[in-house]
Amino acid sequence: MEREIVVGIDIGTTKIAVFIGSRDEEGKPIVLGMGKSESIGVERGVVRNIELTSNSIKKAIDEAEQKTGYKVKEVFVGIAGNQIRNIQHRGNIMLESKGHIIKESDRERLIKDQENLVLQPGEKIIHVVPQDFIVDGEGDVINPIGMPGSCLEGNFNIITGNVTNIENIVRSVEMANCKVRNLILEPIASAEAVVNASEKEAGVCLVDIGGGTTDMAIFHDGILRHTAVIPLAGNVITEDIKEGCSIIKTQAEALKTRFGSCLSASAKEDEIIAIPGFRGREPREISMKTLAGIIQARMEMIIDQVLFEIRSKKYERKLIAGIVLSGGGAKMKDIVQLTEYLTGIDARVGTPEDHLGGTITEEITHPMHATGIGLILEGLKKLDKDNRLSKHPMAIPIDAIEEEVEEEIIEEEVIEEIPNKKKSSDGKTKSSIISWLEGLFKEDGPE
Repeated sequence: MEREIVVGIDIGTTKIAVFIGSRDEEGKPIVLGMGKSESIGVERGVVRNIELTSNSIKKAIDEAEQKTGYKVKEVFVGIAGNQIRNIQHRGNIMLESKGHIIKESDRERLIKDQENLVLQPGEKIIHVVPQDFIVDGEGDVINPIGMPGSCLEGNFNIITGNVTNIENIVRSVEMANCKVRNLILEPIASAEAVVNASEKEAGVCLVDIGGGTTDMAIFHDGILRHTAVIPLAGNVITEDIKEGCSIIKTQAEALKTRFGSCLSASAKEDEIIAIPGFRGREPREISMKTLAGIIQARMEMIIDQVLFEIRSKKYERKLIAGIVLSGGGAKMKDIVQLTEYLTGIDARVGTPEDHLGGTITEEITHPMHATGIGLILEGLKKLDKDNRLSKHPMAIPIDAIEEEVEEEIIEEEVIEEIPNKKKSSDGKTKSSIISWLEGLFKEDGPE
């Protein structure tokens, strides 16, 4: 039986990660391998240089292929960036007749019809997310299938992105010799990896703090209600440390990841970090309290924006499951305490191991890989829905490709030998035999 293979690419601001996944014998998602490279050409989730981005994607794909033994052909790609927009829209379709029993095909036709919505210039629909349905004027219907009705309406959250950025992403992947099967909004993918169904039902807000952007997704009653992309994240904190401590960027990043804390109150003034001087100069001394103060100031700005999004959609008191933090920024010391203090909402750090089977390494469970693993999970769901596995494999074993190449080489050798062997018993070549046969078929017919 052909194995289900799914490939996801997380094109981030600081890193590009490629995940190749499948299912184990029990049907649970597993990660077969991953490849990473430095992200060059991407700024805050937006591709600024196609060639550089493509080179980074190619490096990550090559590493993943070497680790798994699969050649990547098609991929699911995550998309973010501050050009992402939510549109609340109501659409409707008329059904066949009064008393018609609504079927799955009717529901899908209504959802598909929303893709014809007229958008602002330069926008393209990424996702159409149903919120609820109305059957013959009766609202608040979660699932209309099986109900009689002649008019089916729906409230939708339509998520759009910038056409230019979408085209740049697709072109970058294609230049790395792959095809984009689907674009998936990154906060949706991240939530799939670190938030379970009961939390989505109760009400939860995912906050993925990446390198260039902080992505949000609010769920309630099991439905995605709102998404947002905040253009502030880890890179801004690194820049703050660089400027505030008068050090170079690599030193600032190392300080943030090794010694950083989100609460200056918990840091001690007399704990000093010595930074090597630049080009033989004296070492620079930085107190842990100063470092924590710089980080806290920027983290407060990010969390305040998260809280603004929650309050603007009136979900402050509906998030029973609280806030789930993911992304590289979620590993920052005391981030849970600061989030709970500023928002008054319970918080935790989300990791993807609960959703995976097979061998789970420490690297895979890092919150920074939530988006990549979420793309695998979302991809498997889409494969189940589309039933496209057998016709369009996303990756094939490298061994099978090598065997095909060997067969082609053998066939070429045989073809090259044929002209020299196509001779009749009397020494005539193939061309002379054809001429001789033509001479047998004259107007009078064969002799």
